[in-house]
Amino acid sequence: MTGQTDQQAISPSVSDVCKRLLLGKPKITSDLEHEKLSNAVALGALSPDAISSTAYGPEQIMVELLPAAGMAAFALLLPITGVILLILALVAGSYRQVVMTYTRAGGSYIVARDNFGPRVAQVAAAALLIDYVVTVAIQCAAGTVAVVSAIPVLGPYSLEITVTAVLVFSLANLRGLREAGRTFAVPTYALIFMLSLMVVAGLIREIFWGLPIYDPHQLDGAVPVHQGNGLIMGATVLVILRAFANGGSSLTGVEAISSTVNLFHPPQGINARRALTIMAWILGFLLAGVAWLAYVTHATPFVAGYPSMLSEIGRAVFGNGAVGHVLYFLLQAASAAILYNGANTSFNGFPALANFVAEDRFLPRPLMKRGHRLVFSNAIIVLTALALILLLATGGSVNALVPLFTMGVFSAFAMAGFGMTKHHLKRRDRGWRRKLTVNVSARILSTLVVGIFAVAKFNEGAWLIVVVFPVLVIILIRLNRQYRAEAAVLDLCATEQPCFDSYPQHRVFVFVDSIDLAEIEAMRYAKSLHAEVLTAVHFVLDPSRAELLQKFWDRFEHDTALQMVECPDRRLGSAAYGLVSQTLDDHPDSKVTVLLPRRTYSALVGRLLHDRTADRIARIVSRISRASAQIVAFDVESQITAARAGRMKSLPYPGTLGRPSLCPTGHGQPVRQCRHPKWLSTGLHDEKRCHLQRFMRSATAARVF
Repeated sequence: MTGQTDQQAISPSVSDVCKRLLLGKPKITSDLEHEKLSNAVALGALSPDAISSTAYGPEQIMVELLPAAGMAAFALLLPITGVILLILALVAGSYRQVVMTYTRAGGSYIVARDNFGPRVAQVAAAALLIDYVVTVAIQCAAGTVAVVSAIPVLGPYSLEITVTAVLVFSLANLRGLREAGRTFAVPTYALIFMLSLMVVAGLIREIFWGLPIYDPHQLDGAVPVHQGNGLIMGATVLVILRAFANGGSSLTGVEAISSTVNLFHPPQGINARRALTIMAWILGFLLAGVAWLAYVTHATPFVAGYPSMLSEIGRAVFGNGAVGHVLYFLLQAASAAILYNGANTSFNGFPALANFVAEDRFLPRPLMKRGHRLVFSNAIIVLTALALILLLATGGSVNALVPLFTMGVFSAFAMAGFGMTKHHLKRRDRGWRRKLTVNVSARILSTLVVGIFAVAKFNEGAWLIVVVFPVLVIILIRLNRQYRAEAAVLDLCATEQPCFDSYPQHRVFVFVDSIDLAEIEAMRYAKSLHAEVLTAVHFVLDPSRAELLQKFWDRFEHDTALQMVECPDRRLGSAAYGLVSQTLDDHPDSKVTVLLPRRTYSALVGRLLHDRTADRIARIVSRISRASAQIVAFDVESQITAARAGRMKSLPYPGTLGRPSLCPTGHGQPVRQCRHPKWLSTGLHDEKRCHLQRFMRSATAARVF
C-alpha cells in the first residue's frame, strides 16, 4: 500500500471527531503566544476576582452579625470593615514587594519555593489550588445571585444556572479562551463605574435628602434578626470573629496580579506594582463605600441568598424611577458579568499553577500536557470536576462556600509574607527594615485570619479545609517522593560509565493464540530480529483446540517450533510470567523479548467485542528484569476497509513463511493458479481474491484453531 493510501486509511477516531466539533480546529505549537498587556488593560483583565468581592464581602459580615447582634450589627459593620481595610493595605504592600522581586508567573508558590524549598512550597501550592477551585464555585454562585436578584423568577433554577456557567467557562477555556485582553477588562471597569456612581449618588442623596431605610424585621425571607438593641447584646467575641472571618472574603483576588507579572510590558515589576497599587485603592474605596451604604440603608441579607444586599442598596440609591430602574439593571448586569469573569481567572490560574507544580514533580505530569487548543486541558477538566462537585455538595450557596474560600486565600497570603520576610532577612537591601515590618505584619494577620476561620467556622464547613489541606500537602510530597525514586533508578548511569554492549544471547517468544494474519505478521517480524533462539508459544486452555492448532502449524511452518505450555488455571499472565522467569533462570546471560500479536478494531465496537489480553500480559512480563514485551499490532479495521474497496494489501499467509504461497482455502494450489468461488468481489486478480477469501475466513479460523 502506498504512503498516500496509508494516509487515506488513517481515519479520525471518535475522540478526534468530538474534539473537533466541540473545540474547533486544533492549534499547532507555533500558535502559542504570550500577550503583553498595558497597565490599564492588565488592571481590568487581572482584577475581576478582587473587585467583584465587594458584591458579597459586606453581606457575609451581616449574615453572621444580624442573628446575634440584632440592629447593632449595622454599627459593628463599619469597624470590622476598617480592620479588613487595614489587612488589605498590609497584604497589598507585601505583594508590591513580591512583584518587584519575582517577575515570573507563580506568585506565592514561587516566593515560598525560592525561600523555603520545593517541599515547604507545597503548603502554598495546596492553598492556591484549593483557592482556585473554590473561586470558580463561589464566583459563579455569586454571579447567579446577581442575575436572580434582578430577575427573581429564575431563583428556583439558581443551581442549574451556576452549573451551566461553570460548564460554559470550561468549554470556552478548552477552546483556548484567554484571560488577558480588552474584552475581559470591560466588565471590571463597568462594575467600577457603576459602584462608584452608586457610592457617590448615595453620598449626595444622604447629605441632601436622605436615603430610604429598610426595616429588617419587616422583610419577608430576611435572615433572622436578634431582638436586642445594644452593641454587646448577643454579639459575643466569637460572633465578631466569625463576622470578621467572613468579611475576609472581600480580599480574595489580591494576589492575582502577582501570579501573572510576566504578562506586563517591561519593566514588568514596576508596571505590575503600579497596577496592584491602583487595584488596592479601588478595592478599598468600593469596599468602604458599599459597607457605609449598607450601614445607612440597613440593607439585609436573605436566607435564600437573593436578592443580594448590593441589589437592595442599588434600589435604595437609584430609586424607582425610569432612570433608576435602568441604572439598577446596569449595576446588576455589571455585577453578574464581573463575578462570572472572576471565575474565569481561576481557569487560567489553576492550569498555570498546576503546570509549575508538575514541573517540580509534585503533581502528575499529565497536568503539563497541552491539549487540542494549546491549553492545559487535563488541568481545566480537573478544575471543572472539582468545582462542580463543590457546587452540588453545597447547593450552590455562597454562604456555604465562604468558609471554604477564605482559608485558602489567607494561607497563600501568609506564605507570601513568610517568604518575603526570609528574603529581606537574607538580602538586607536598602529599606529592608521597613519592608520587613510590612511583611511580618501581613503574615501575622493573615495567619490569625486562618486560625480564626479554622476555629470560628469549623462546624460550618471549615473542617473540610482543615482536613483536606494537610492531606493534600502530604499527597503532593508523596507524589514527589515517587517521582524522585523513579528518577534515581533511571539516572544511575549518570554516576558511572553506561554499558551499551549487546546481550550475549537474545531469545524471542511469539505468543500464538490462533493462526491468522496478525500472528503471521508477528512471526515475520520476529524472524527479522535475527534472535539466536525463536520460539512460538501457545498456552493450552483447550486441549482439543491446541491439538488442531499444532497440526495446522506443522503443516505450514517448519522453521519455528510451536511450544505448548499448560495453563490449567487459565491465568495467562501468570503462565507468561513463569515461562519468561524460568527461561532467564536457565539462561542468565540472555535477554528475552516477548512478541504479542494484537488485533486492533474500531475504537467503539472493538472495545465491546474484544478484550485486551495482550496489553495485560505485556504489563506483567515487563516487570521482569532482562525481559521486555512488545505489542505487534495488526489493524483489522483498515484491512476490512481495504477489502471492501478492492485494494487489499498483499499479505503473507502460512505458506509464505519460506515457501511458495499456497492457497489457504484448502485447494493446495499456488494462489495464482487457484480458482475461487464466484461470490468474491470482481475486479481482483487471482492472488488477491485468494487473499481476500482467506482474510474473510480468518475470523472463523481463529475460533477453530
